[in-house]
Amino acid sequence: MAVIERSLPYLNHYPAEIVQQVSQLLEQRQLGERLRRRYPGLHQVGSDGALRDYLQQLKQQHMKKAGVLNKVQYDTRLHVIHNALGTHSYVQRRQGAKVKTHNEIRIAALFKRAPEPLLRMICVHELAHLKHKQHDKGFYQLCLHMLPDYHQLEFDTRLWLTEKEVYGDPFE
Repeated sequence: MAVIERSLPYLNHYPAEIVQQVSQLLEQRQLGERLRRRYPGLHQVGSDGALRDYLQQLKQQHMKKAGVLNKVQYDTRLHVIHNALGTHSYVQRRQGAKVKTHNEIRIAALFKRAPEPLLRMICVHELAHLKHKQHDKGFYQLCLHMLPDYHQLEFDTRLWLTEKEVYGDPFE
């Protein structure tokens, strides 16, 4: 129980009753099974090129007027170094009177072996940062516009990371 209690950092801001339910599922070793039933297969977006195409498709579908994606890649160091699952960055360069913005999205490599809905959630999250730099109301409204079950998928991603940390990846 003590190991499990320390292994719930992804659920810090959730109500105590939800954290308790997750703790019970972990103790009974049922969380991984529930995740496998809900998400039976893994996605096929395994390379940086495929990830770029996947993000471009989402961007074209929902954010046609947003800036160009100059770089998209899986990052093996992301979760460890930045304690993040994805990052977005942009650099503005001035060339004479013109200002060019370069947008870059990096997704933690652990998403290479994840169910497609969880990959979609993190991609939508990072795409939303093209318009909203902060996690404000407009940011989450845009996430919900692109992915109506965004909040459920974010929670399920937190459950997946918790199970992965305690018992290993349930999808392997």
